Amino acid sequence: MLQRADFHFDLPPELIAQRPPAERGASRLLVLDGAAPLPRDLQFADLPGLLRPGDLLVFNNTRVMRARLFGRKDTGGAVEVLVERLLAPDLALAHARAAKSPKPGRLILLAGGGRLEVVVRDGVLFRLRALDAPFKDLMETQGHIPLPPYIARPDDTADAERYQTVFGTREGAVAAPTAGLHFDQAMLERLAALGVARAEVTLHVGAGTFQPVRVDDLDQHPMHAEWLEVNERVCEQVAATRAADGRIIAVGTTSVRSLESAATAGGDTNTLRPFRGDSRLFIRPGYRFRVVDAMITNFHLPESTLLMLVCAFRGQEPMLAAYRHAVTEGYRFFSYGDAMFLTRRD
Repeated sequence: MLQRADFHFDLPPELIAQRPPAERGASRLLVLDGAAPLPRDLQFADLPGLLRPGDLLVFNNTRVMRARLFGRKDTGGAVEVLVERLLAPDLALAHARAAKSPKPGRLILLAGGGRLEVVVRDGVLFRLRALDAPFKDLMETQGHIPLPPYIARPDDTADAERYQTVFGTREGAVAAPTAGLHFDQAMLERLAALGVARAEVTLHVGAGTFQPVRVDDLDQHPMHAEWLEVNERVCEQVAATRAADGRIIAVGTTSVRSLESAATAGGDTNTLRPFRGDSRLFIRPGYRFRVVDAMITNFHLPESTLLMLVCAFRGQEPMLAAYRHAVTEGYRFFSYGDAMFLTRRD
């Protein structure tokens, strides 16, 4: 029985990256490749040397919304709104953080103008209705980039560009697909010239990605839902890559979850089919991967579902040993931190 404590490691706070590197791609790259028992220390600029003509890189093309809004309840208390998902132009599913939770029927008065009505509580979230302007307009004019909770500073103008990937086109996430942050246009062109193909899925990362696992027995963990889409074109690209003996390389855990969710949506199958909707797939050791052969990812929080996913992919002990190595070598962790390249170890 897997326990949360099985995925613990000690992380000095000073290794948590508070800002991105000066330039995209100016990061380190820890490699666990093939049957090699020990990690290799490279630079992200070395990535093309790890790929082959005919490989397929699968990116998540989501974009981060300016989803954090500040205001006050009509009763006077401060409130922070984090839009999780737009249900209609004037209706959103959101977190509403306040000293006391707002009640249905009450108003939230935004600092930059505009009123939100609390419609109903929906689990840990609230359905909020914008009374004076569409949510997209409110987020555009007064929204903030929702930096993760472990970045201990307010967002600034640089985050509006650096907490987005250069290839993101479909707005809807509240957190970046951080493995993609390392790629600049020059790297994408280098990989294309090498003969590495590119595909795009969409997974709108939710705030649940930062929620801690609160139960000891992982079988009891309620996995958060995230909306994703894997279209017919991606399925064709994966099939063609497989037929030519190329590798499917997911850029980030969100691309892994997208591909594996689409492959398992119809039951226990190895066939990737188009999929559009919510997924609660919880990948942990014991999971059998259907699609992904290798992945690029950042370093993840101790005892998190994302750490459990990479342990399932590479092996729990080798993965945790690599994390200990990264701590010893001073790698930068989490969203603005360094990257890893992993091949699957069956």
